[in-house]
Amino acid sequence: MSTLILRGARGLLKWFLPIYLLALLPLSWAQAQPKREFRAAWIQCVNGQFIGMSTQTMQQTLTYQLDELKKMGANTIIFQVRPECDALYPSQLEPWSRFLTGQQGKSPNPYWDPLQWMIDQCHSRGMELHAWINPYRAKTKATTMLSTSHVAIKHPENVFEYDDLLILNPGMQENRDYICAVVADIVSRYDVDGIHYDDYFYPYPVAGKTIPDDAQYRQDPDGYDDKGDWRRHQVSLFVRQLYETVKDIKPWVKVGVSPFGIYRNKKNDPEGSATNGLQNYDDLYADILHWVDKGWVDYSVPQLYWEIGNRAADYAELIRWWNDHASDRPLFIGEDIERTVKFNQQSQKQQLHDACENVGGTVLWYAKAAVDNTGGYATQLRQNFWRYPALQPSMPFISKKTPKKPRKEMVVWITDEEPVLFWTPPRGSGWEKEATKYVVYRFEKGESVDTDDPSKIVAITTDTFYKLPMEDLARRCVYAVTALNRLENEGNPVKVKLKL
Repeated sequence: MSTLILRGARGLLKWFLPIYLLALLPLSWAQAQPKREFRAAWIQCVNGQFIGMSTQTMQQTLTYQLDELKKMGANTIIFQVRPECDALYPSQLEPWSRFLTGQQGKSPNPYWDPLQWMIDQCHSRGMELHAWINPYRAKTKATTMLSTSHVAIKHPENVFEYDDLLILNPGMQENRDYICAVVADIVSRYDVDGIHYDDYFYPYPVAGKTIPDDAQYRQDPDGYDDKGDWRRHQVSLFVRQLYETVKDIKPWVKVGVSPFGIYRNKKNDPEGSATNGLQNYDDLYADILHWVDKGWVDYSVPQLYWEIGNRAADYAELIRWWNDHASDRPLFIGEDIERTVKFNQQSQKQQLHDACENVGGTVLWYAKAAVDNTGGYATQLRQNFWRYPALQPSMPFISKKTPKKPRKEMVVWITDEEPVLFWTPPRGSGWEKEATKYVVYRFEKGESVDTDDPSKIVAITTDTFYKLPMEDLARRCVYAVTALNRLENEGNPVKVKLKL
């Protein structure tokens, strides 16, 4: 059966068969995997998993997680570096995080820089590192002591208390400037591939609690008759400023947002989803579709943590809704591993992904659940859904330019039994033309050199060499090498025919 027929059949099955029949489909029906796909995992610190760990133990833990995520096909790590106006990196603007050392403001001992370490580790594995920040949250409920250098201590007038949280007031320009200064510091000093922020804007509503901004709104409504519209405007001002801040420093650094999974319910908006739950627009004052339409984010990852068939928030309804409202920015889906496994829906959800043409990837919540292979989830990724490597999704709205071909390719015998393919970086200046990674493809003798086929990728590497298996020389395999720039835009291949 041809790939085209197979894909069409899967699409028909998805739309017309009931869910219980989809569960019966064998995994061998999985369609040909895309060459470009966002395959990420969140590594969070706010759950306290690193508190009390020595530097060596934390590095060993993260090394193991990164190795396992790489084996299962992940190409991006989203690493939490700012959970409550603090830092998992040395900062002149904010104190060290208690989620690293156990005490806010206390530096790690032995000293290390987790953000830089993670960048180095991810890049050495050919993976991207996106620095994950919580923009407005200044104190979590469990934090009982703040450093004297913390913004809530230095500028208490800039925060408000809500349900034992401290929140940077989104309605203040001073706070927008402050958060953007923190982001500018990260982007300027670190070779991050992305800045990622999550779903905490105005606080999640709690019964009996009121956001204390009535006086501020009355003093300067900024032309808005409705306070909800005014609050959404305040958040949108920040989103635009953050995006422009990043792009002014490094245009290639991606800006992503991970909103709550429901934008609006249909009962509140005819264009909303057929759901009945908390809403980004009405409850968190976050107008994600507006940001996407304006081009103020490079990708979005709605957190669709429910199961297929959930009465209040059906996963199948929501993934289709977001697919229909993706606009011209990449859409990835936040997946809850434990709930997916609980309802035995990994295969069904993947089929929904494949049927939604605007869905370009997945972010796993959370990394440890994937690494622990909860319910065999990682096994399915390795053996089926992420079996072959994938490049990052294209973002032509940032840049379409590609590097030139690698040069001076040659096979060198290091020893009598260790041939190595070497090449030289292509010529080109500027981030759009400079090669930062390479893709190595392998083809059998006489086989068409098709670099659109991800099953032929044997390496995505920052190295300018690749160790060749001896049997490939005997079989006279053909290798092709392409160069990638910082966006993983790919240049034309250079071919190398092997022979003994």
